[in-house]
Amino acid sequence: DNRELWLDDVKFARLGEQWDERVKQQRELEQRPVLTVNKLPAFIRQVVNDARQNKPSIKVHPADSEADPAVADIYSDLIRNIEYTSDADVAYDTAMECAVTGGYGFFRINTKYATGDTFDQDLCIERIANPLAVYGDPYSTAADSSDWNSAFIIDVIKKSVFEREYKGAEAVNWNDEPYSSLRDPWISDDSVLIAEWWKRDKVKKQILLLSNGEVIDAAVYATHQATFEAEGIAVVGTPREIEGYKVTQYTMTGAEVLSTVEWPGKFIPIVPVYGDEVNVEGKRYFRSLIRDAKDAQRMYNYWRTMATELVALAPKAPFIGRVGAFETERGKWETANSATHAFIEYDGPEAPQRQGFAGVPAGALQEALSTSDEMKAILGIYDASLGARSNETSGRAIMARQREGDVSTFHFVDNQSRAIRHAGRILIDLIPHVYSTERIIRVMGVDGSPRNVPVNQETQALDEKGQPVVDGEGRPVPAVYALDAGKYDLIVAAG
Repeated sequence: DNRELWLDDVKFARLGEQWDERVKQQRELEQRPVLTVNKLPAFIRQVVNDARQNKPSIKVHPADSEADPAVADIYSDLIRNIEYTSDADVAYDTAMECAVTGGYGFFRINTKYATGDTFDQDLCIERIANPLAVYGDPYSTAADSSDWNSAFIIDVIKKSVFEREYKGAEAVNWNDEPYSSLRDPWISDDSVLIAEWWKRDKVKKQILLLSNGEVIDAAVYATHQATFEAEGIAVVGTPREIEGYKVTQYTMTGAEVLSTVEWPGKFIPIVPVYGDEVNVEGKRYFRSLIRDAKDAQRMYNYWRTMATELVALAPKAPFIGRVGAFETERGKWETANSATHAFIEYDGPEAPQRQGFAGVPAGALQEALSTSDEMKAILGIYDASLGARSNETSGRAIMARQREGDVSTFHFVDNQSRAIRHAGRILIDLIPHVYSTERIIRVMGVDGSPRNVPVNQETQALDEKGQPVVDGEGRPVPAVYALDAGKYDLIVAAG
């Protein structure tokens, strides 16, 4: 239901498909006007552009005694750099516009190689232009996707592209099994459907307490046991079993699994931005800004079309005169309604008189105005919020009305902040796994200035501006910015 309503809302508000198809065909057959005066995009842009002006920012802070405030700053600056290099604002804005227009939108977090000649990977934030390509977990109840245990992202590509990208330019015999038994939508004449299946399973793992106070996964300790023993670090106490999550990404067609990737994080890296959420008997409906205003928009189209039709069908005001009054300069009298003449002569004792004009249909115009006001009341966005002149006279009153318009639609902006907050949690969860080796990473400060920071290795301590820190005697202060040590949390602030 949510998918069907999303598609109907977007076609209605953005493509202007606002007339019933049967009514439209009938009116066109009768050569009657079918006007669409679409007022909804202005309301959508008001909410979306307000969110663009107040972009949320992620700030990371330490969450336990093992966490380092300096590393928390590196986390914050690294996330800011990830957002900048991957054009995350495009992903956020696209998801926000889809949520306002149709009820929900998505963006995703992915990995990519830093350069073509290295094994180092970076995180990136990517937009999902088509929300209908995403099938989220139908059993989710969270305000974000933090409890998703399954998800699909589908893409339909040409068969030639499939052979080039997934088969190494190897030709596929589409007439043989298992592809020959596939049906639509998995396969068509010249295209094939590719699906990413994200699956999250609960797993049990052991954690160890080390003699230096560090808590570590037993599998990680086993991998680096020789290093720990060389440094005199041993396991103390009894291993503890805890529950965790294992996320796997399968790329498949309807006939075969093309690849399997063990995802390093504990969340499925697809983030929804929801619109207005309503839960009825356990069923979640995601509503757009304009869903309740569609009938008012239909009424507005009808009354504007009716007024136009009435004016167009009204007879043109004719001239009335005695017989023979129009014999003189007959050609000019016959074109008096369509051409401009300096003068027209007539025969007879009195001049021809013009019939009065019936006038604009006031009833239809009044109904259109009333419908326009109803649309604003339904959406909670009035003239002051749209920048139009209203009955307020003082600047304070205008600003108060604008604030009320923002408050009535603030749940859309707040839901975007929730989505970005969850994206921050996913990034914090992934950073220790993706940036796990000794390397120099680029981070970006609040003022937008980039700097390079060595991580997971001994280096000289740096201040917030990237300058070396020295002690009282001028000697460099050593530091190790270990991204996998300690726990970190975040806050999201808009503006």
